[in-house]
Amino acid sequence: MPRSHWQHNVAGHESRSYARAVLRLEPIRKLLELAGDPDNPTAEELLELFNRIQTIAVLGLSRDPNKAARRVPSYLASRNYDVIPINPYADRIPDKETYNTISDVPKSVDLVVIFRPSAEAGQFVIESAKRSEQPAIWLQEGIWAKSEIREVRAQRMTAVQNVCTYLVHQALNKGNGGQTGPSSIKS
Repeated sequence: MPRSHWQHNVAGHESRSYARAVLRLEPIRKLLELAGDPDNPTAEELLELFNRIQTIAVLGLSRDPNKAARRVPSYLASRNYDVIPINPYADRIPDKETYNTISDVPKSVDLVVIFRPSAEAGQFVIESAKRSEQPAIWLQEGIWAKSEIREVRAQRMTAVQNVCTYLVHQALNKGNGGQTGPSSIKS
């Protein structure tokens, strides 16, 4: 039976939407491939993660505005995520109260982003995994904690290592009008 004009247009729209989604995720697939951890979440899972999270705790958020550990969280805050700074050496960054550890954060956390050297990162992965809400854990580009990440993944927690949150979020929003994140969630 031949398709009606309406069915043909709907099918055409769906295939164009699918093609846009595939193209939008391709740069993330490349970033994940370059990361060198085949057990990192897929591009589709990262898209879903960024669309469901609202509160991001950043371990090692820097007081220095020129460091990536300050620029990346500032970018995420500008995209309507609630960014919670964790830095035992600062009281406020820039205008937000800081906490000494992830355990000190009183509110629910959806994602923990870790900006600490690989030699220190594992302890923060384990500490973050102990939170009752089991937030996703993300080690920034160049940061590894292989055995600890393997351990939290065995608990069925989302864990990413050696990937930049900024680059992934930017790629997700290319051609999407900046709509990935809390402001894009439809009620």
